Amino acid sequence: MELFLKLLRAGCFSYNDVVKLTGNKKTADSFLLRYKSKGLIVSVKKNLYAAINPETMAAAATSFEIASCINEHSYVSHHSAFTYYGMANQVSTKLYVSSPARFNNFEFNGTAYVYVHQNINSGIVSPTPRVRITDLERTILDSIKDFTKIGGLEELLRCLLMVTFVDEVKLLDYLPEYKNQFLYQKTGYILSHYREEIKLSSEFFEKCRKNIGQSKRYLYPELKEDKSGSYSSEWGLCVPSDLLRVIDEGGDENV
Repeated sequence: MELFLKLLRAGCFSYNDVVKLTGNKKTADSFLLRYKSKGLIVSVKKNLYAAINPETMAAAATSFEIASCINEHSYVSHHSAFTYYGMANQVSTKLYVSSPARFNNFEFNGTAYVYVHQNINSGIVSPTPRVRITDLERTILDSIKDFTKIGGLEELLRCLLMVTFVDEVKLLDYLPEYKNQFLYQKTGYILSHYREEIKLSSEFFEKCRKNIGQSKRYLYPELKEDKSGSYSSEWGLCVPSDLLRVIDEGGDENV
C-alpha cells in the first residue's frame, strides 16, 4: 500500500518508475497487475500509467500532468498552453504536446494527446511540480508560427485578446532561436494590432522589421484566392483587409 500511495502522489508514472520503486521488473509486473485488477491503476499508453484516487475513482493526474509525463522532457504547448493559462476561447479534445523526442499520438479519457515538433528549447516552465509548459511568450510565438495547423487564425486572435502583458525581452530572445524570417513578419504584423493592450514598445516592432528581409509572403495560403486582401509593405505580407474582423466573421476551426 505504501508503494501505491507514492504513485498516487505522483499521479502519472512510467513503467520504469515502478521498476525503480520495486527494485526489479518481476515485482513491478506483479504490482501493476494486482492494482490494475483492483481498478486503482490504469494504462494511459504503453509503459505509462495513472493512479486512480480511491475516493473519487478518477485519475489522480490532470490531462496537463499526463502530457508532462509522456516522456522525460515532454511539455504542454501551443493552443493547449493558452487553455492552461485560461486564455483559450474554444474547448478542445486535443492536447498539444511538444518534446525533443517524438511519440505516437494516443487517446486517454476522451483527450487526444497530439505530438507537435519542438520549435526551440527555451521558454519551458513548471508552474507546478507536475506540469511542464511553455511560458506565455513562447506560447504566443509557437501559436503565431503554427496557427494554420493548430487553432486557426480566429482562435489565435481571440486568445491574444485575453493577454494583458507580455515580456518583450523574452519575445526578442526567443525569436532568433526559431531561425525563421517569416515568423518575424507574422509576429510583427499580428502583434501590432495588440501593441497597446499588451504593452509592446516601438523598439520591439523596429527589431522585428530589421529581421524580415526582402521576402513577400501570404499571411496564410487562402489569401492567394482572396481578392479582398491587401498588402502590408511594412511587413512584406499579403494580409486580410481588416485582421481583427476575422474574429467577427469566424473562420476555420482546427483546434
